[in-house]
Amino acid sequence: MGRYVARRLLQMIPVFIGTTLLIFLMVYALPGDPVRGLFGDKAGSPQVIAQLRHEYGLDQPILVQYWNYMKDMILHGDFGTQVASNRPVTEVLGDAFPVTLRLAGLAFAFEAVLGLALGVVSGLRAGRITDNSILVLTLLLISVPVFVLGFILQMVFADQLGWVAPSVNDDTDLTQFILPAVVLGTASLAYVTRLTRTSIAENLRADYIRTAIAKGLPRRRVVGVHLLRNSLIPVVTFLGTDLGALMGGAVVTERIFNIHGVGGTIAESITRREGTTLVGLVTILVLVYLLASLLVDLLYAVLDPRIRYA
Repeated sequence: MGRYVARRLLQMIPVFIGTTLLIFLMVYALPGDPVRGLFGDKAGSPQVIAQLRHEYGLDQPILVQYWNYMKDMILHGDFGTQVASNRPVTEVLGDAFPVTLRLAGLAFAFEAVLGLALGVVSGLRAGRITDNSILVLTLLLISVPVFVLGFILQMVFADQLGWVAPSVNDDTDLTQFILPAVVLGTASLAYVTRLTRTSIAENLRADYIRTAIAKGLPRRRVVGVHLLRNSLIPVVTFLGTDLGALMGGAVVTERIFNIHGVGGTIAESITRREGTTLVGLVTILVLVYLLASLLVDLLYAVLDPRIRYA
């Protein structure tokens, strides 16, 4: 197991370099100049613009900028400086990521717990009215766009019923993140439910389940130990990759509920052409994806004893 983890960590290095290089090239290929954007409608003098571009290293070739960025990030943990506010990008990341972690964590718990429960119920009753009702519900959740669902829930539960605040006013209050987390995790909830349902229904017809039932094992043990454990592998795969997607895909949800996290910072960075901030945010998300992928692979051996890593 130790050799496998070491090998996977080494494999992450070229993947990390390749993805960050592609992101860096795409971000700096965006039209616009963040330095000129500082002056708004007023045109700054060419001398001042040239001085600021030199100060932020924007006058160098793109590959030189990437080399300096990677060198400073790896050796010093320096992600550069935000042009608009002249703040270190690490401070911007430190403010944005804890907020999105709270939102993504609640959304992840919502989709995992409720999605698994609905999937198990649907799989055990495949073909019945309960199964069909859950499949129709998940199809509806997948079909409704996030921004539509967000505005509907905000209007119903905040404006009409008054049960929750219409926007997040306190980033440290987890209760204010419940409604945004439901909106963010709804689509993933539907996918988790359908994956669990399909895997449960398929494994329910397997020989080892028939053997466990024939041996007289209690139904709770058959479902909870034998059936569910072997059915979770595809679900764990989806949940592992979805954790990074929840953090990076919260742009719309954070805009609707006025949450100042990663999603809002990404949208603001794109608008202002803040390449340094945007690359720093996406770099952290790449690391989240890579570590989540490694964790998922290690969980395979826990769920299925037949899987062993040399």
